[in-house]
Formats: sequence, structure tokens, C-alpha cells
Amino acid sequence: MGNVLRLLRYTKGYVKATVLTLIFIIGEVALEVVIPLITSNLVGVIQTDLNIKSIIMYGIAMVFAAVASLMCGATAGIECSRASAGFAKNLRQAMFSKVQDFSFGNIDKFSTSSLVTRMTTDVTNVQNAYMMTIRTAVRAPLMLILTIITAFMMGGKLAITFVIVIPVLVFGLIMIGKIAMPAFRAVFRKYDKLNESVEEDVRGIRVVKGFAREEYEKSKFNAASDDIRVDFTKAERVVGLNMPLMQLCIYFNSIFILYVGSKLVIESRGESINVGQLSALLTYGMMILMSLLMLSMIFIMLTMSVESVKRIAEVLAEKPDITNPAEPVYEISDGSVDFENVSFKYSEDAVENALTGIDLHIRSGMTVGILGGTGSGKTSLIQLISRLYDASEGCVKVGGIDVREYDLTSLRDSVSVVLQKNVLFSGTIKENLMWGNKEATDSEIEEAAKLAQAYDFVMSFPDGFDSRIEQGGTNVSGGQKQRLCIARALLKKPKILILDDSTSAVDTRTDALIRKGFREYIPETTKIIIAQRVASVMDSDMIVIIDNGRIAATGTHDELIKTSDIYREIYEQQIGGDDNE
Repeated sequence: MGNVLRLLRYTKGYVKATVLTLIFIIGEVALEVVIPLITSNLVGVIQTDLNIKSIIMYGIAMVFAAVASLMCGATAGIECSRASAGFAKNLRQAMFSKVQDFSFGNIDKFSTSSLVTRMTTDVTNVQNAYMMTIRTAVRAPLMLILTIITAFMMGGKLAITFVIVIPVLVFGLIMIGKIAMPAFRAVFRKYDKLNESVEEDVRGIRVVKGFAREEYEKSKFNAASDDIRVDFTKAERVVGLNMPLMQLCIYFNSIFILYVGSKLVIESRGESINVGQLSALLTYGMMILMSLLMLSMIFIMLTMSVESVKRIAEVLAEKPDITNPAEPVYEISDGSVDFENVSFKYSEDAVENALTGIDLHIRSGMTVGILGGTGSGKTSLIQLISRLYDASEGCVKVGGIDVREYDLTSLRDSVSVVLQKNVLFSGTIKENLMWGNKEATDSEIEEAAKLAQAYDFVMSFPDGFDSRIEQGGTNVSGGQKQRLCIARALLKKPKILILDDSTSAVDTRTDALIRKGFREYIPETTKIIIAQRVASVMDSDMIVIIDNGRIAATGTHDELIKTSDIYREIYEQQIGGDDNE
């Protein structure tokens, strides 16, 4: 119930449409219940005195009631659609905004495919449930109550058939729901796996084709899809019993009313019940049973949506691990970075630290190279600088102030990070570069591209900086993508520039030119370069060797050649051991 109330807050802006839906639904039901009464009276007039004036009046009343009911129903449908679609829009916007505020730690709790499913399939389920609730969930019980009362007022003992039929139908529908619901719940959890398979396959399509694994991926997807089919088939097979059960009750009700009612009409010669009342009872019987059918569908839809409500509420209730302090600092004085006895692990439940006892001091404007094996903690280290994660112990300082005291936007504007996984978005090259600075001029864009050694290949395209980048940057090479991402980072004019193995796809000459440009054009910017190649960090002011989450050694190239076995081994493997090469 708490999750439902949490989600109902997002009906803001569409409460009026919801209330209008309820009002017009009440009007529609009341008019539908009145129409059989008018019909009954009309038949009575025809049977008795054939008063043409009365017949015309009843006919006009029927037409008016029918048209009014139609108008109420149509208006309710329009307002209901507006309310449910608006509710879904608010939910999607709230979830998307929430995800944007998540730290990496929060995002780690949800897979990408799961978040996509929650913002699409789950929101659609909740939208449908809300639409059915404000329309059908009001209409069906109201119709049921009014028709039962009217039927007993009109038919007397003959309406006892409803006392027999309704409990049978209700019991049957409850049993159908209890059997079908577990299968529906299982389906929604399996949607995440299906979406994950699709996302993974599309992202890695080049690898799939490179290894000729198309058939394997097809079979994997088919297995996941078939798993969902089995659960849906099981659920729908049970739900399919709704209609036969409904038909059985309708036929029983019709036969009972026709047989007993006709006998009463004949024996009492229309005094206890007449033909018009008998006709109205048949209509009311159908309306009662259809109301129960609608209630059963509401029950199924709401039960299906319970899992979706829970999954959406989980995202909305998630509290970002990293938030702004109460009184944030907005100005970053310089690009100095200090790690003071820093330890870090990705979650509280983690057995081992990713980083342990890090003490490192980087002066503003320094060029620092970081080397280490895969999984040694290099990326974990630099992610603490811009507060993508927070240190578990100790503190990280930028400009002499703990990063947790800074305004997040100000901090991240001053720290440009080019991550290992370079991402370009669909749009022009210029639009992608302006992510770094939306106010950047053409000359600033060109200068950043030149520093990143991207200018020449960009100008080789027919449309230059207006050339279009496909989603994910699939129409440029890995090296071109890396250089564009570096140019984008440079446009921020950061105090700290971090390259996380971001030149791995470029040749050594281009790599050297990029570093040369950094030294000459942004000398005051602190440059932290994570690399696999010794050549990329040899000329750094300081080289840091990370091993198993700890700092194994620090120093210049010449110092580490003499003092660090790890560095010397890497150097000899890559360059051959000749220090003069």
C-alpha cells in the first residue's frame, strides 16, 4: 500500500482529469441502469392502453438516456486517457531524473536492462492499471450494486437467481486469479533478462559477427523468449477460463429467468410480473454478470501491476549515495589532489577493499602517470576525485578541500574524466564536443580538436564538424572516438584532466603529440594519465605504480627504473630495457 501511495503523488497535474472521469462514469452507469426501467415501462404501456403519446414520451426518454450515457462514456474515456497517460509521463520523468542523480554505487544496484524495463514495460503496466482503476474499477462495482438493487425492487423473488449465480462466479474468478498470478509475476522478472540479452547482443554485434556466433545468440534469445512464452501461456490458459465460466453463469441466469419468469407472467396474467419487467431482469442479469467479469479483469490487471509498482517504487525510493553538502563550496582554487590514507570498497558487503591505505599528493599543474595491472585499482582511484564514488575511509582533497564539501556540479565541471569506455551520442561532431561546454565558440572547438589530434580527421569528412555521429559512435574508429572524447573533455577547461587509458586505440606518435599539446597549451591543468604503455607516462612529473589496490611505488621514470622492480619489468617488456631508446 505504501508503494501505491508513493506512486499516486505523480498524478499531480492530472487530478482534475481523474475526478472528471469518476463523475462521468457515475453518470454513465446511472443512465444505463435507468434505460431498462424505461423499457419496462414502455412495454407495460404497449400492453395496456397503447397510448401513443406515452409511447413517444418513453421513446424520447430512452433516446435521451442513451445519448447522454454515450456522451458520459465518451467524455470519461477521453479524461481517463488524459489522466493515465499523464500519470505515466510523470512516472517516467521522475524515474529518469532519479537515475540521473544516482551515483555509480546506486547504478550498480540496478542493471541497465532492468532500468529500461522499469521505465517502459513496468510503467505501461501501471498506466493500464491506473486507467482501469479510475474507470472500470468504479464502473463495475457501482453497476453491480445499482443493478442488483433495481432487479430486486422490480423482480422480487425472481431476482434470487443472482444470489445463486454471483457467489459461484466470484469463487471461480478468485480461484482463476490465485492460479494465474504467480505466473504473471514471474514473467516481469524474466523481462529483465530478455532485455539484457538484447542490449548485450546489440552492443557487441561486431564481436558476435567476428566470431560467427549469430546462431548461438539467436538460440540464447529464443530460449529467454520461450521461457516468457511458457509462463504467459500458463497464465493466459487459466485466465481463458473466465469467459466459459461467464457464459455458463449467463446461460443459467437467462434460462432460470425465462423459465420461471414466463411461468409467473402466464400464471399471474402479468399482475406479479409483466413482460417488460421480465425483459428488464434479463438485461440486468447480463449487466450484473458483465460487471463481475470486469471486476475479475481488474483483479488480474491490478495483481499483475503489483510487481511493476514495487519495481518502480524501488527506483524512486533509492537514495543517492552521493549528495551535495548542506553548505557546499562552489570555487575550486587549483588542481592539486591529495589522497590521505584512503581506502575504498564498492559496497558495504564487499569482503576486500578495492583500494587500501592510499597516500598520494599531486601538486596543481603536474602530469602524473598511473600504471598497474588489470584490476589493480587504477580506475577506482581516479573515480574518487570527481566523487563518482566516495572513499570508504580517509579523504580525497581537491584544491586543499575535501571533495565531499564541494557542490557536485562545480567539482565535476572542474574535473574532466575521459573514461575507458568512450561514449559518443547520436548527433553531429560539434554537438558531441559541446557536451564539454555548451557555450563553446567554433574557434574553441577547433583548438580543442587540434590539441586532441582530432582536427585533421574531422576536416577530412565532407561536412567537417557538422558530420553526423551515429549512436554510440559506430561510424568512427576507436582511435577517432578516443580523440573526440579527449577534445570534449578539454572544452570544459578543467583544473584536472584525467585520461583513463583513453589513448589505447591511437598510435604512439599521435599519443606523443597529444601529450606534447597538453604540456604546451594547458600547463596549469593537472593531468592524470592512466595507461598500459610505459611510453605514455615516461615523461610524467610523477609515475604511480598501483598493485593490488595499494601504491607500490612513486617517482619519475629515472627513479623508478632504479627502485621499482614492477616498473622495471613493465619497461623491459614493452621497450626492451634500453633506457636511451
